[in-house]
Amino acid sequence: MEKRERKKLERSLKPHWVWAIAFGSAIGWGAFVLPTDWISQAGPLGVVIGILLGAALMMVIGVSYGFLIEKFPVTGGEFAYAYIGFGRKFAFIAGWFLTLGYICIVALNASALALLAKFLFPDFVRTGNLYTVAGYEVSIIQIAVASIALILFAFLNIRGASFSGRTQFVFSLILIAGITLLALGAIFTEGPSVQNITPAFKPDQAAIASILSILALAPFAYVGFDNIPQAAEEFKFEPKKAFGLIIWSLLAAGLAYSAMILITASTMPWQQLLADIEASNSVWGTGDAIESYMGRIGVFVIGIAVTMGIFTGLNGFYISASRLTFAMGRARILPNMFRKLHSKYHTPYVGILFTMVVCLIAPWFGRQALLWVVDMSATGVAIAYFFCTATAYKFFRWSPSQASKSKEDVVAPGKKLLSLIGVISALGFLVLLLFPGSPASLGKESYMALGIWILIGIIFYAFNSKRYNSIDQKEMNYLILEREEI
Repeated sequence: MEKRERKKLERSLKPHWVWAIAFGSAIGWGAFVLPTDWISQAGPLGVVIGILLGAALMMVIGVSYGFLIEKFPVTGGEFAYAYIGFGRKFAFIAGWFLTLGYICIVALNASALALLAKFLFPDFVRTGNLYTVAGYEVSIIQIAVASIALILFAFLNIRGASFSGRTQFVFSLILIAGITLLALGAIFTEGPSVQNITPAFKPDQAAIASILSILALAPFAYVGFDNIPQAAEEFKFEPKKAFGLIIWSLLAAGLAYSAMILITASTMPWQQLLADIEASNSVWGTGDAIESYMGRIGVFVIGIAVTMGIFTGLNGFYISASRLTFAMGRARILPNMFRKLHSKYHTPYVGILFTMVVCLIAPWFGRQALLWVVDMSATGVAIAYFFCTATAYKFFRWSPSQASKSKEDVVAPGKKLLSLIGVISALGFLVLLLFPGSPASLGKESYMALGIWILIGIIFYAFNSKRYNSIDQKEMNYLILEREEI
């Protein structure tokens, strides 16, 4: 039987570009917008410990990613890994949830740009207020800002992976320079003090509960590092380098998050800072904190830094969402148009345009409603981590006596242990997010959004499963992995 067509992406991404895609996507807008929210949830030290523990656990999970990228350097990431370890039905589940997560983060980055505009130019942005959703005012200016950003980055990504990678690296360098300037300002200006960071934890909550509430957010905070396997087919270097890029991107992201938490909390006694933000009904507490010791210069610096964070998030997750939908289209579980490549730039342009169109709906619903969906999408990311680590666990062997004749088996007890810890961590994240008594449990709106997405997934699979399941096993291996045997 003649094989179905399997289109391939061009190898054009350099190592430092791939690092920037992972680092910039993991940081995004969160490091500059969320510090005051997280500090109110756990206290400054509770956030730093939780965020660094999260980075460490992501590094453990990264061992599995590094192994699977080296073995199977194809686009699709967790969709492909779930297929290898558990078959095509679970591959669809992993891909379905991850697609939602990526698209939501693109939309949230665009809304963060509108939030920045509202902070810098409040009177201008308030003109044209249309309505209120969950207490958040939606104006035509905010919708326009977010929509222009979405359209612009869709166009840039269609232009090619090398163009996206090069710009991502430049954005990341400017972002790091911005954090460095803010840190130097906190050290050498009057006002900020280490004493302001006390009490270290949220007073009315156990320290361990504070740390766990932040640790549960790790799948969301660091989700950008798993953009690396989505781009694996486009590496212009040996896939074995991917593990090092994962570790360095996670380390840089953890330090950047921690720096912004400590800078923000040091500006004044943090409980007073939170009270002032609440009293003034501020739209951006971190921006207020920076302005308190660096004035408008500080606002300019953090404005540039957060803009770069937003740009890296938009760019990185456009890449991931389009590559994931391309891989699923190539496997025939998504419509045929998703596996088309641009005639000039050879990019999966349909996935890019699909992501753009879906995200253009989001600004009309306001930022608060979007946060409910994003909170829920952290569940999907944790599910994807589970499939990756569980698949790697299947390949590793404790001892030579357990290894089969398969060339894929690897006797590596240390890596098998780390992949097992990764599996447990992923399940732990799911428990923290889904167990009602957990300090990081989803809100009812997020549960509703999760239920709706699951229902849509069931309906979608029911309509598309006949073609997907009718494909011969060897041919499906070829379509997803470019090999007939696993």
